[in-house]
Amino acid sequence: MIRAAMPADIPVIHSLVRELAAYERALDEARATVEQLRESLFGADPAAYALIAEQEPDGGAVGFALWFRNFSTWTGTAGLYLEDLYVRPDARGAGHGTALLAALAAICVERGWSRFEWSVLDWNEKALGVYRSIGALPQDEWTVQRLSGSALHALAARADNPANSHAN
Repeated sequence: MIRAAMPADIPVIHSLVRELAAYERALDEARATVEQLRESLFGADPAAYALIAEQEPDGGAVGFALWFRNFSTWTGTAGLYLEDLYVRPDARGAGHGTALLAALAAICVERGWSRFEWSVLDWNEKALGVYRSIGALPQDEWTVQRLSGSALHALAARADNPANSHAN
């Protein structure tokens, strides 16, 4: 069963995020707190949304998908960016990941959004296999770029105007 996350799910989402970070060999980089997740998902101005995969019959959470809306200037429409998708190891192979992806695809279609995108580690062969099986295509000509930490702050310092004067 797939359902929208609720505020009561924040502790389990936090736990799943930590499990995902450990699986991706980057647990030390997962610094989000329960409070940050609560504000980001259910605060006055949500930055992201989440779906929960539950195992029947007991209803325990076995996975999640965390996503946010993006925008394409080329298509002139919004899209959905999947930030995290994770299913606990003991629940893998039962279709929970594909069900989460299908639910996200349905959100895109229902809202008239043109794209559903995500990134995957190149060594995650099982995930890549699932993505190929549903018709996802790699965007080989694109390379993800990231600016963070001191480089982010150094570039921000070069701005002519204070950061808080920029429009959202």
